[in-house]
Amino acid sequence: MNGGGDEDRGSHRTPAVLDTDAYAGLSACEIAAGVWEGRLTAREVTEAALARIAASDGAVRAFTETWPAWAAERAAEVDRAVRAGVRLPLAGVPLGVKNTQRVTSPRLARLTAAGCVPVGATATPGPGTEWQTWGATERGPTRNPLGPRWSPGGSSAGSAAAVAARMVPLATGSDGAGSVRIPAAWCAVIGLKTTGGLAPAQGRTVRGAPGPLARTAGDAAAYVAALRGSGNGVGGSIGTVAPPRTTPPRPVRTAWSATLGFADTEDEVADTAHGLLEALTSARITAARPAVTVLLPDPARCWRELRAPDGERSSLGTARADIDARTDRAPRTDHHAARTDRVSPAAARTASALALAVREIFTEVDMLATPTTPGPPHGHEGPGAALSVALTWAFNITGHPALSLSAGRTADGAPVGLQLVAPHGREADLLAVAAAAEREGLV
Repeated sequence: MNGGGDEDRGSHRTPAVLDTDAYAGLSACEIAAGVWEGRLTAREVTEAALARIAASDGAVRAFTETWPAWAAERAAEVDRAVRAGVRLPLAGVPLGVKNTQRVTSPRLARLTAAGCVPVGATATPGPGTEWQTWGATERGPTRNPLGPRWSPGGSSAGSAAAVAARMVPLATGSDGAGSVRIPAAWCAVIGLKTTGGLAPAQGRTVRGAPGPLARTAGDAAAYVAALRGSGNGVGGSIGTVAPPRTTPPRPVRTAWSATLGFADTEDEVADTAHGLLEALTSARITAARPAVTVLLPDPARCWRELRAPDGERSSLGTARADIDARTDRAPRTDHHAARTDRVSPAAARTASALALAVREIFTEVDMLATPTTPGPPHGHEGPGAALSVALTWAFNITGHPALSLSAGRTADGAPVGLQLVAPHGREADLLAVAAAAEREGLV
């Protein structure tokens, strides 16, 4: 791969050739800095990303397709902008795009305007299963880079796997029941569900919130900042997020619950997740508040009714609901919780009770912590009786932002995530805790 010479870059230094191993070690922020400073070009980064995908994705199956021609064109545009003195915050950063998201969407437009180079579509679940914690490609199911016997989670399966396998430093996701957070937990990366407007879309009253899959808190923060753009936000909701901080201003008062009052969480998963929270407390990043009671109503039936398209709510039965949003439209600013004007009184009462219970918790603490999932990753045969979304989907109903952070492994090596939940619009607090955990070497 050629980096281009000084004659093409004015006063910039001639970039060194970037091999795929060196590329795999770079964060999104490091790539952008290298492009700004002339040590890298977007073209050579894109070539390295596509070469990495070609070499690695046969084993992982994270991508359903790649876009070399479009990526090359976009990389050339980024390099021209940088030569003209435009400081793009994500200059030259290869981006995986969840394949349910439109390449013409306003959200993706914000990311490309910030300098991202979309390189391909990442896998989501295919037809034929009620459970959605997997990814489908023409070559077979997406494999977890941490262990091929495990599913990567879903429905942002390929995005999480691509980031974990270091094919891309950033990938897009959407989260309607845990579909960013669950694959982040099972692939040991960061997954952030942003504050949700949850206004109806395509006949549904609960919808997905956007969020990144990333390897570092700084990269996730840069993604959120790009979505915020000039502050108006994509569809408004992201524009309400405060600029990300790099450290909490004080130990963050945190309540812990292994079950939220209803989930059937495995002891080893709970212990592993709680172990990271204890380490955060020992490092004075968080401050434990064990006296705070966390007892939420079980959201299962409510979520299923709120999530269903109009006309299908009477036939929901007990179908498994590891389901993610299938829309790429961003949430509105005028609702943080689910619309309940078109659902049963029982579902409306549960949604209201959930919102009230979480609001009460945040009068006593700044953050709520749980395991991301009640169990470890399941195999490719499916989750069995486990309900992987049990600890995540309540916050899609209430609209609270939530982040999954890698908490470590169980005794047999299964990855576990710690879910952190914050008040509406406080993504910056979650990212600050994640960044502090990275600096302390806790993740």
